[in-house]
Amino acid sequence: MKLLSILAAVLLFGFIVLVHEFGHFILAKGNGIAVLEFSVGMGPRLATLVKEGGSYRLKLFARAEKDGLTPPSEDTCYSWKLFPFGGSCMMMGEDSSQDDPRAFHNKPVLARILVIAAGPVFNFILAFLFAMVLVAHSGHDFAVIYAVTEDSAALQAGLQAGDKITGINSRRIEGYRDVLLYTYSHPGDEMVIRYQRPVGGSWENGGAAENRTVTLTPKYSEEYGSYLIGVQFAGYEKVDGIGDILYYSLYEIRYCIQSTIDSIGMLARGTVRANEAVAGPVGIVTMVGETVEEGSEAGVGAVLLILSNWILLLSSSLGIMNLLPIPALDGGRLLFLFVELIRGKPVNPEMEGRVHLAGMMLLMALMVLILFNDISRIL
Repeated sequence: MKLLSILAAVLLFGFIVLVHEFGHFILAKGNGIAVLEFSVGMGPRLATLVKEGGSYRLKLFARAEKDGLTPPSEDTCYSWKLFPFGGSCMMMGEDSSQDDPRAFHNKPVLARILVIAAGPVFNFILAFLFAMVLVAHSGHDFAVIYAVTEDSAALQAGLQAGDKITGINSRRIEGYRDVLLYTYSHPGDEMVIRYQRPVGGSWENGGAAENRTVTLTPKYSEEYGSYLIGVQFAGYEKVDGIGDILYYSLYEIRYCIQSTIDSIGMLARGTVRANEAVAGPVGIVTMVGETVEEGSEAGVGAVLLILSNWILLLSSSLGIMNLLPIPALDGGRLLFLFVELIRGKPVNPEMEGRVHLAGMMLLMALMVLILFNDISRIL
């Protein structure tokens, strides 16, 4: 893999994490919480802007203890760090109690909820912006059947070319990726398929259609090693108007969230193994770098679309994973804040701290396993 492709992947991943931290930063500032330091990158500081005597001063290779970067002051230190893996937002009183009214724990619970939720929300906003780019360029993958495979479950159930699938069991279907995702994540399950058949056999005749329902069970394909219903779809079609672009851009976010939830469900049920479904930073950087290198042969435009698609996928995934009620993640912290909101008083800080510490240790152990898995797959 070319060094430039790896660098592009690292910067892309770092950019997504930085936007997440920027969400915390903006809402913290907006709610009067003192942000001690906002940094771009991780690791040792290369350069830091710190306010002294009414003006900002640049310090190189600063250390917090030596250079007074994190005192309870009115102003935020802005740092550029060595490794381009995202960033950080250090708020006063985030992990300990302080008497200062600008400390995180001294703010109303709703303000703290907004600050913590802002990281994932900014990830969804970022994903939506790049989804608009993709939809405006490529259109949407409508779930209209192009062809039905011989001796398939779909053919036996009476589905035919031109039918538009609108639902499977309780799930709404917007694109043919929804059909593929449901079939993959529910292998061999019986399906109640809702679909529309165009009057006259064509969607061009005024768009009139009749609603129908059919029940079928996917058949296992030895060739593809998975369960299939036996239909083919035409591909992406252009969409017209800003309204459709906005609507199908929101669909892109929903699809990314649904695919993440389905993947977690498959892991929980043992349908797939963790080393097959989970990738860490090294694995992600490798996959992004490989697709960028392949796309570079088609030109700059193709590379930009590939990067946009990765930002959509990774930013949405980061947003939903951070909202899971896991200690040490934003979702775990939000869980404690909602408990405080309901009870009218905070959870014991020491107990909460122990829970988050235990969660952090488990996450670090998991990251080590994922890193080992990533490296094993590369080698």
